[in-house]
Amino acid sequence: MSSTGSVSASPDGLLMALIQYPVPVVNKPEDLQTNVDEICRMVASTKAGYPELDLIVFPEYSTSGLNTKIWSYDEFLIGLDDPRVDQFKQASIDNDVWGVFSIMEPNHEEGKPPFNTAIIIDNKGEIALHYRKLQPWCPIEPWYPGDLGMPVCDGPKGSKLAVNICHDGMFPELAREAAYKGCNVYIRISGYSTQVNDQWIMTNKTNAWQNLMYTASVNLAGYDQTFYYFGEGNVCNYDGHLIAEGHRNPGEIVTAEIFPELSDKARRNWALENNIYNLGNRGYVGHPGGKTENYLTWVKDLANGEYKLPWADEVRIKDGWKYYPDGPKLGPLPDEYKQ
Repeated sequence: MSSTGSVSASPDGLLMALIQYPVPVVNKPEDLQTNVDEICRMVASTKAGYPELDLIVFPEYSTSGLNTKIWSYDEFLIGLDDPRVDQFKQASIDNDVWGVFSIMEPNHEEGKPPFNTAIIIDNKGEIALHYRKLQPWCPIEPWYPGDLGMPVCDGPKGSKLAVNICHDGMFPELAREAAYKGCNVYIRISGYSTQVNDQWIMTNKTNAWQNLMYTASVNLAGYDQTFYYFGEGNVCNYDGHLIAEGHRNPGEIVTAEIFPELSDKARRNWALENNIYNLGNRGYVGHPGGKTENYLTWVKDLANGEYKLPWADEVRIKDGWKYYPDGPKLGPLPDEYKQ
């Protein structure tokens, strides 16, 4: 649905806005505050333009930028108790809207790299969901692998929300985990440059279709003096078709009205292509109730901590490669990045 058609929302329709945030250039700690202030301003201006807006979503790295040289230093990290998170909370309260925000979160386990984190803040200013990226983009991202699993929370208008971050969306297993927990709106925030543009759209569609849930995905947009980020926020129906799709414009607002109850009804009432049910109830026509035992080797091996591909010993790149030959840089901030 276009932005013109989605100024208002039906009583049971979830109206969302995906913000193709202009890719920020972050070189100094104060640049984070500039982004936080701008994000809060955009929450207010977007709500003013769409008065019945329920949910606003900002991309990965919209707060912290993509300067790999400074990603892991403490001065560029934001904890849940940080005053800048309080600003996000206040923006959600002031504008009566749910928000999805990106932060790079300190890891309080000594000597461990930070987490790449997404938070959902409800319209009362409470953190409804806290997620840490499960699959950092190797061999580039130095983040510690997420340790909170795939949480799901109740959202507005009958939605059940989950968030995944960028590369997470390339793993069908994570989308299935969210759906298995009841998620009917799977949000993806990312900071991809153009090399995976086609795969971005493809996986957003397949994650929706294979799990009979909506997907709502948004990427940074613009040029950061090194790479171009493609924007192209999109919302997919639970049948895998696109409902709304953005372009490559920095600052573009992609809007859609969706009906979470329809996803729930499809899961309960569809016979053909009820893939998420059939996975664990195989062949219920030929075998009453379907076969329910685990028949997947990789699931057994992963559960036992024994996951190993037949070609695992031949995989060439298994570390930070040229990006972090000595590991991520932790500790005091170098003088060149201080005021």
